[in-house]
Amino acid sequence: MLSKYALLCAGALLPFVPAHAQTAQNTNSSQTSRGTTESDDDYHTDIIVKAPGLSELNLLAGRSVVSGIELQRNLDGQVGNVLAKLPGVSTSSFAPGVSRPVLRGLQGDRVRIMVDGIGLSDASGVSADHGVSTDPLTAQSIDVVRGPAVLLYGSSAIGGAVNIHDKRIPRSVPDEPVHIDALAGLDSASDLREGGASLDVPVSKEIAFHVDGSYRKTDDIDIPGYVLASGLRQDALDAADAIEGSDPDKAAELRETANQHGTLPNSDTRTYSLGTGLAWVGENGSLGASFGYYNTRYGTPDRPSVDIGGEGEEEEEGPVQIHMRQYRGDLRGSLNLASGPFSEVHTRWGYSDYSHTEFANGEPGTTFNVKNLEGRLELVQQQVGDWTGSLGGQFVHRDFEAIGDEAFVPPSTTDEYALFTLQEINRGPAQFQGGLRYSHTDIDVDTLNTSKSYDNISASLGASYEIADSLRLGINGSRASRSPNAEELFANGPHEATEQFEIGSQDLSKETAWGLEGYLRGEVGPATVNFSIYKNWFKNYVYLQGSDDIEDNLPVYYYLQQDADYFGLEGEVTVPLYTTESGMRFLTDLRGDYIRATLDDGSAVPLIPPLSLLGALEMKSPRWGARAEVQWFDDQNRTADYETPTDGYTFVNLSVSWKPMRGNNNVTLMLQGNNIFDVEGRMHTSATKDFAPLRGRNVKLSLRMSI
Repeated sequence: MLSKYALLCAGALLPFVPAHAQTAQNTNSSQTSRGTTESDDDYHTDIIVKAPGLSELNLLAGRSVVSGIELQRNLDGQVGNVLAKLPGVSTSSFAPGVSRPVLRGLQGDRVRIMVDGIGLSDASGVSADHGVSTDPLTAQSIDVVRGPAVLLYGSSAIGGAVNIHDKRIPRSVPDEPVHIDALAGLDSASDLREGGASLDVPVSKEIAFHVDGSYRKTDDIDIPGYVLASGLRQDALDAADAIEGSDPDKAAELRETANQHGTLPNSDTRTYSLGTGLAWVGENGSLGASFGYYNTRYGTPDRPSVDIGGEGEEEEEGPVQIHMRQYRGDLRGSLNLASGPFSEVHTRWGYSDYSHTEFANGEPGTTFNVKNLEGRLELVQQQVGDWTGSLGGQFVHRDFEAIGDEAFVPPSTTDEYALFTLQEINRGPAQFQGGLRYSHTDIDVDTLNTSKSYDNISASLGASYEIADSLRLGINGSRASRSPNAEELFANGPHEATEQFEIGSQDLSKETAWGLEGYLRGEVGPATVNFSIYKNWFKNYVYLQGSDDIEDNLPVYYYLQQDADYFGLEGEVTVPLYTTESGMRFLTDLRGDYIRATLDDGSAVPLIPPLSLLGALEMKSPRWGARAEVQWFDDQNRTADYETPTDGYTFVNLSVSWKPMRGNNNVTLMLQGNNIFDVEGRMHTSATKDFAPLRGRNVKLSLRMSI
């Protein structure tokens, strides 16, 4: 057996992910320890997500949690890829270093990404090439919330919310002199090397200190076939044939581009992060603060040009590399109140200084700077009979600027003020929840001497009934309202990384969505089920649409607006198959989702994921685990104007895990084979899919520990 000293030395070289060994409670979630005696995954605790004053958030929300073994199995450099196998979740997949979650076909500003209930405050919602400014290596668990309950997190989160829980502000004082969590990873498809660790120590009986660091580096990724999709590749070969006699050098260049295969150029990444926190945890309250630094550099795929339009073409700028960094400070506090109408008060604040610079041929181009302050205060009501709930307020101040010759969005200042409440009534097997949110948004653009103001009201109402033991049937209704952001209103210029000329519209009005959702959640005999069917009716839906227009040798994309309808199905069922006398369990896991989104003129909404299904067989035991899964994506031929169809594909993934140590010192070694048949896959939700396929066969080895 490895000694604690040996593991401590190894931890200095390992990448960091908290090992979920401690209980936690914050504004939006609570965790209760599940122990380690019978658990097949003893690195984390069961997590019941709840809003202050409510018994459980699941009534109004379709919710998934990724943690423990599943987090280790799906860990990636960007949070979108970590969550992509969940029902109703896809990813923007712009590049290996950029992956934002797509929830129920909605992305960008309609999906709110948070750390511990407060927004990340980066520019990832501005454009698909902007990475999410947090390293999933630092995550303790990741919640995905879909449906009407997302109004708790912000008016813009019509699609849903992703909440990343970390340990930078300690929630409890360790009961040991030093606690270390660590994770390491190597892979074959990108030559991954990642390393980091976190350390938690008690300063006193009521004060805890935390520090963490992480590092990840990858090279250009391996791909199964050609870089270019078949249609774009044929265009390049046809163009080469057309100019063979007049310009043989250009023809040879086009053929070289068409025949690139095996490796995706300019897809390397490098990321590191540092963080520290200190918290006082008392019997009647807590107060803590943290500071974090995040730095990443990643390449973006180069859109090939097959234009043979003749002389006078501008020299290509070359591949774009993006450098991004963020300084972040956070504060969290809570207080138990002895008397009065409220039982608890919670507050959460975050400040961020973010910068994102696009380099072409090593020369800096456009720089995006964002300074953001966000805070929220929530009061939990005293329970009166069957009735409980909470009231709160939220404030966001955002300074945004884009600097450089190709800065396509003017500087802007956005202020948002919001008041919200969530109420619950429990009547035996029946539960009722309702939420209401009012927000006022001001957007000022001094350089254009203009400003915009919006008032938004969002509401939700849910009812469920326990039709059997641990099985609920429910229905939710919602109305959500979103103000167009500064980029949608004022964009006007070329964007190097996306290779688009983007034009916004100051005539855009606020976007509203009425929603209706029915669901079945719980246990049916030994099986666990979670099914949802939903429909959203959007008024004044904002979308980015391509065109035939050309500006600065780039295709022009316009922010447009019209009504739209979304219909979707998603579900997951887990069925135990067999349990041996020694405690080894076999189960099957089935997941799927389908989305159909249509604009008012009858055309398809851009970038909607196709029908997808996942089936897995899994074995769990106290020491060993194994999982074999098949993930299938259908063709997507229902496309918007200027959008190409996408062929379907099937990935087969295998993993084996081994726990050589259990108890207080936990270690999991995992060997994975992803896309083992080296199948070409292109994600339809990606704006770069025609020249940036997904990685090919990949063998990954990871080690996670908690000591």
